[in-house]
Amino acid sequence: MTSSLVSRWQAGEVVALVRHAERCDQSSNPCLGPADGITRIGSAAATAVGQGFMQLGMAQTDVLSSPATRTAQTSHYMFGKDAVTQDWLVSCGKTLRDDVVAHKQAHRNLVLVTHSGCISDFEAQTGFEHATTSEYGSALFVHIAADGQPQVLGIVNATDWQTLLHGKALKQ
Repeated sequence: MTSSLVSRWQAGEVVALVRHAERCDQSSNPCLGPADGITRIGSAAATAVGQGFMQLGMAQTDVLSSPATRTAQTSHYMFGKDAVTQDWLVSCGKTLRDDVVAHKQAHRNLVLVTHSGCISDFEAQTGFEHATTSEYGSALFVHIAADGQPQVLGIVNATDWQTLLHGKALKQ
């Protein structure tokens, strides 16, 4: 993993915006439960993403989730427990950048399990060149400077964690 991300993570200076896992209502794969939730394949992918975060270390990390079924399920499979849900992670919009900075506590990382539209809003508000839509389970890593200014560090797709944890760079 890039030393910059690791050192910033260890210092509690990072926010990760994670897109929920594969949704049932847009897949032919078997669902875990309700149609607005994630698939069984999505739950396995969320568990793998969570293992990546566990390897980074979660001792000084807060986890928030959109209250939507698919994000709550993703968070549960990532970390083995239910996250605190926040309504602002559903609709996002023009205040998302400021909301993220406001919820980030000093010396604590923040993992936000949210939606592709929210991640796109954040990327646009920070001037980050981005894909049209983020992949299921992808994580956008952002350093929040002492003055509250966000700096996008890069994206880790769900399938890239093992490569990343073994010394490869973030996608920028």
